Amino acid sequence: MTALVSIHTALFTRIERADWLLPTLARFLFAAILLVYYWKSGLTKLGDGLLGPFSPAVGAYAQIFPKATEAVTYDVTKLSLFHHLTVLAGTWAEFILPILIIAGLLSRLASLGMIGFIAVQSLTDLYGHGGIEHEGTLGAWFDKAPDAIILDQRALWVFLLLVIVVKGAGPLSLDRALSRAVAPEPTSRG
Repeated sequence: MTALVSIHTALFTRIERADWLLPTLARFLFAAILLVYYWKSGLTKLGDGLLGPFSPAVGAYAQIFPKATEAVTYDVTKLSLFHHLTVLAGTWAEFILPILIIAGLLSRLASLGMIGFIAVQSLTDLYGHGGIEHEGTLGAWFDKAPDAIILDQRALWVFLLLVIVVKGAGPLSLDRALSRAVAPEPTSRG
């Protein structure tokens, strides 16, 4: 029995000390699960032509401010500067933040930004798009169903991003490369 405990302890102590494992897996899973989701969502918000990233489509306003867009009968020129800037920021965030996370550049800040984005996205889905009225959208924790969009799925997304906030991007990242490039060289004392 002692040998079994020793093997167990040795194995899991190595895994516990593998500081590269959790942030690397978190970034990989973010790429595998959420990158294309956010990229495609961002593409639906772009306007036409070369200036599309600076002139979001009406659908972008309808996704981010559904009730306000409907109230002006989809004439987004009647919306305020706040609406326009928020839609621009939200559209750009769907491209920029995931790229930063995947590259491991400013990954902690980008992950915090994505957590904020997911919170706003969830509130918009619940209150702007009426998800609060549809049973199962919000969901409940400690129930038998693990598939609610907000409390189940998005809680796991946020947890994945929190790993990056706490642990950093890991060794295969631009953050690590930059920190090595600007780190002061150790001085030898003679």
